[in-house]
Amino acid sequence: MLGMVKKIALGADHAGFEEKEKIKKTLDDLGIEYEDMGTMTPESVDYPDYAQKVAESVSNGEYEQGLLVCGSGTGMAIAANKVKGVRAAVAWSPEIASLARQHNDANILSLPARFLTENQSADVVKAFFESDFEGGRHGRRVDKIKGLEDADFK
Repeated sequence: MLGMVKKIALGADHAGFEEKEKIKKTLDDLGIEYEDMGTMTPESVDYPDYAQKVAESVSNGEYEQGLLVCGSGTGMAIAANKVKGVRAAVAWSPEIASLARQHNDANILSLPARFLTENQSADVVKAFFESDFEGGRHGRRVDKIKGLEDADFK
């Protein structure tokens, strides 16, 4: 259901900077507003800093969803997933992006800039933001993930 997401948090490290800038056009075309939380240059930075900014803004409810971009997508997703309430998923195809939303209620998309063309990134972004969580049996599973956030694994 395109249009349900009104504004997202957007972030990238130096490896994802150029792709992030290109993705802005895709977001504009989809009618999705965004807050760019950096980085603002291709100079080397530490990806956890930007993942944390985006993840905390999603976790605290300032933004419903987020989009991160780094070289592999993995570092950003790992860092973002350390923030309570965040379910960041790396997606490299429209199908993976849709399933992350439909089955896992992912609230942050993490893109691997070094492994996608501009057109592929646009397709993945579109699929993610056009998909909705299906609930049902998937809701039960996502609730279990949420429960892990409060678990004491000592």
